[in-house]
Amino acid sequence: PPCLSPRRTERCCRGAAPMAAGGGAEEVPFVEDRHVEFVRRVAADTDSFEQVVSEHLKMSATYWTLMSLAIMGKPPSAISATPDTAADELQSWVLSCQHISGGFGGNASHDAHMLYTLSAVQILAMLGRLDTVDPLAVGAYVASLQQPDGSFFGDEWGEVDSRFSYCGLSCLAILGLLGPGGRMRNGGEALGVDVDAAVEFVMRCENIEGGFGAVPGAESHAGQIFCCVGALAIAGATHRVSADLLGWWLSERQCDSGGLNGRPEKQADVCYSWWILSSMRILGRDSWIDRDALVAFILNCQDVDTGGISDRPGNQADPFHQFFGQAGLSLLGYFSTGEERWSAYREVDPVYALPRDLVRSLDLPYSVLEPVADGGGGALPEAPAGAPPRGGGGRAPPPR
Repeated sequence: PPCLSPRRTERCCRGAAPMAAGGGAEEVPFVEDRHVEFVRRVAADTDSFEQVVSEHLKMSATYWTLMSLAIMGKPPSAISATPDTAADELQSWVLSCQHISGGFGGNASHDAHMLYTLSAVQILAMLGRLDTVDPLAVGAYVASLQQPDGSFFGDEWGEVDSRFSYCGLSCLAILGLLGPGGRMRNGGEALGVDVDAAVEFVMRCENIEGGFGAVPGAESHAGQIFCCVGALAIAGATHRVSADLLGWWLSERQCDSGGLNGRPEKQADVCYSWWILSSMRILGRDSWIDRDALVAFILNCQDVDTGGISDRPGNQADPFHQFFGQAGLSLLGYFSTGEERWSAYREVDPVYALPRDLVRSLDLPYSVLEPVADGGGGALPEAPAGAPPRGGGGRAPPPR
């Protein structure tokens, strides 16, 4: 099938139908009613095999479903058949998952972990109930996991991953403990979090093509790139990123199907609509993606009969891809056409993955780069100096 651009060389979406750039975006409509039904059905399911084996993910799954509803302009109470008590029930359950350490587990009686601590804080923020948790207690948990090299453990057992750098800094910011320019505030100064060291650890995860890995020396991956770019944005250090070089690498993740993959020679997956677009929005390079082709790919990943969005067309829908597919459409401006049907929809913030109006009301800190032009007509930029040749050949060090 033809490439989206004559300069694209990767054939990385085997099994996915090709889509022409600029075509087909409206052939499959966004089925809002089905998606609301899907979210409610998933939230009410407590007995299926899938729910039982994924109970450790419930905190994050609850965040994904609430954000799916939020993007569609629905309140958190819409998740439940008893909306009058839904917010109280959600708050009670979230707080029941808090560990004596101050962190939160993925479910009640589960060990605390940085990933689920962030999800818990995000849920409370969406409920408007951050005041029900002691920010310094949660902040102390985050601080306890920072290591001398600036990295963060995910939990007491000691795994290091750049994901946890993002989770830690995002938690501190949402709780009001981390302010602009990476400065601690509101009592957070006493926690001992070294934001400068956190930034330096993230920068040690940078690779020669501009991407970031899980730890220094690890392969670049789009999910890790969002975590690193997002962490730098929260810390006021976005300027440290090699924006053109990384933007070029991220733009090369678009496949013939219109979807995005996480690294070279992998299949496209709806979730990268978020991981990549959010990073490119922070860097001001999101115009380097073929918008129409990606919109068409996401819409074709919907289950138009029973709701939900899957990783790629024809697969089983799930709440993870449901949220990230909708978030991708939001970043692409799909819901921002001024049409009445989208009037209640809320934009997603590219740094905090929360409704943008909520981020503004909480006055959360971050730095983004000014948008740059795409060269006209949606054309990809020329590869910047230091970029590896297309096709995965030899690599040169990034310009500094």
